[in-house]
Amino acid sequence: MGLTLAEKILSQRAGREVRAGELVVVEVDQVMVVDSIAGSFFKRLEQLGATPRFPEKVAIVIDHVAPAANVEVAKAQKEIREWGNRHGCRVFDVGRGICHQVLVEEGLARPGGIVLGSDSHSTTYGGIACFGTGMGATDIALAAASGRTWLRVPETVKVTFKGRLAPGTTAKDAALEMVRVLTADGATYMSVEIHLVDGAESLTRSQRLTLANLTVEAGAKCGLVVPSGEILELYEIPDWLYPDPDATYAKEVEIDLAALTPRISVPFYVDNVEEVARVKGKRVDQVFVGTCTNGRLDDLHEVAAILKGRKVAPGVRMLVIPASSQVLEAAAADGTLLTLLQAGATIGTPGCGPCMGRHQGVLAPGEVCVSTSNRNFRGRMGAADAEIYLASPRVAAASAVAGYITTPEELEVGRA
Repeated sequence: MGLTLAEKILSQRAGREVRAGELVVVEVDQVMVVDSIAGSFFKRLEQLGATPRFPEKVAIVIDHVAPAANVEVAKAQKEIREWGNRHGCRVFDVGRGICHQVLVEEGLARPGGIVLGSDSHSTTYGGIACFGTGMGATDIALAAASGRTWLRVPETVKVTFKGRLAPGTTAKDAALEMVRVLTADGATYMSVEIHLVDGAESLTRSQRLTLANLTVEAGAKCGLVVPSGEILELYEIPDWLYPDPDATYAKEVEIDLAALTPRISVPFYVDNVEEVARVKGKRVDQVFVGTCTNGRLDDLHEVAAILKGRKVAPGVRMLVIPASSQVLEAAAADGTLLTLLQAGATIGTPGCGPCMGRHQGVLAPGEVCVSTSNRNFRGRMGAADAEIYLASPRVAAASAVAGYITTPEELEVGRA
């Protein structure tokens, strides 16, 4: 029997054919450390009596609380800069952006590679067919010290998206539908292998990153989008970086993009996904556009197109935080930022923003937020009883204008 995409990547790196269930030791291309776990990472290395074996393969990104929110955080970030300089590792400082976006932009994540990140959404790299997975401080430190890691080769769930996105829908809607179908633990320690067929190949790199990002919300070890379309233009794809036609899958799911309607994840679980129409009219206090899920330039373009000539509703706070400095610069150059500002949005420093509830827009008790992020767990963005609804940038923008959850299409009906 043939090999899945995850088995192909790990076999290539192991130097032999490996299959689901086997334990392998493989070299890694990049070890990514975020600011919130850097201190623990440093301590683990110190306990090992080790330093990074390949400093050029270690990147530390200050993104989770950027800029520093208090003195203790500022001290920790100062330590990151000093440690990185001392050991010759890359440090992406405040304002450069979210770790996953930055590693893709910098070319540190590549098709067929292996990236270990101290952040659960390291599955994002799978959008370009890079085996990305999240690990804790100890495993990350061991990988930095040795240049290698051990893995159990995951079983694979095959998810096939077919057709072109229906009008008014986005890759975020497709990703939420995928999580709904798989459920929160439906792909635990598995590889979610995403196939795009019958027109779905037209999905851009940004859209593929969104799909891969949310695979961890089904419990996945990694999410890998089979290379096609724009990816073939942006990268040199090795001939071996494709699953075999007779690969073995634990289960298979098919989603018709043409039949998709706008989706929204309702508190307090990501797989609690409904059609937007089911919750339309829910009052909103805050709208947040950004994160590693939907903070890229195309996302900001979608928001600006809806906000142009409109204003954010009275009583609603709209925060827009670009995923990286490159996204921010491009949005400034093409007029997108001006449109957002004129509509009443607030622009934040590139980074994670309020996604993990530590700064830049945390929620008060009882507040409701529509967010383009990836998690809506209780207390995720502040108060334990605040409600987070996960949606696409289009739905987020429309809800900011209306003051309640709605779609751009409903806004047009109201305007007519």
